Amino acid sequence: MVAIVIENLVKSFGDLVAVNDVSLEVREGEIYALLGPNGAGKTTTIKMLMGLLDPDSGSAKVFGIDSNENPVEVKNLVGYVPEEQQLYDSLTPRELFNFIASIRGLPEEKITKRMKEFLKALDFEQYYDNMIITLSQGNKQKTMLIAALLHRPKLLILDEPFSSLDVRSAKIMKDIVKIHTENGGSVLLSTHVMEVAEGLCDRVGIIDEGKLIEEGTLEELRSKSEKEGATLESLFLKLTEQEEDVAKGVAILREALTD
Repeated sequence: MVAIVIENLVKSFGDLVAVNDVSLEVREGEIYALLGPNGAGKTTTIKMLMGLLDPDSGSAKVFGIDSNENPVEVKNLVGYVPEEQQLYDSLTPRELFNFIASIRGLPEEKITKRMKEFLKALDFEQYYDNMIITLSQGNKQKTMLIAALLHRPKLLILDEPFSSLDVRSAKIMKDIVKIHTENGGSVLLSTHVMEVAEGLCDRVGIIDEGKLIEEGTLEELRSKSEKEGATLESLFLKLTEQEEDVAKGVAILREALTD
């Protein structure tokens, strides 16, 4: 079964068409990167997929379940890390995880063991009983990652998951993503870190001004762009027509810094 099917998805905010007729699929066992400039429509697409926003038209399905019609069922299948850190500041991570476990009906003994493993792996044990409001941005990000992984979801949807993570935790997160897919899970990943997408992902979709302008494996993108051996960063800049702007910006900076 295909993990995600998005068909002709459209979402507008007033006169702004944030997502414009986007269609894509994420296969089981696949890591799919959704890339695009700021404001391209990535997060809006993800929020519609999670049932957090209603589309103007089109559909988004997770394992055949329509996100708009059955958002609770979709959330049961997904581990979601949003771009914005949405946490209960007055709780501790322990209280938050126990609350999530109770809402999801997870067995206490399994969750206790699982939490201990995550806490140790992410070097988070000393913050477990601190109020979330007192945590650093990096530790809040770790809290959201653990919360998303507690129920061992079939699908991970990660919107800028490496934001604020230290090098050790980012490496562990990459390994978690790989292990998840090795066990048959799927991942939809939105990130601005091209090196992460290039190193992790099986396929890439590039969205710009609300439209999916290109998708495929890295080799397929290189072939379409006629840039053999190019990095994903270079391909991204070409496909989003930013190469010239970047070159001009660098030239201006070089002149400013050498005066």
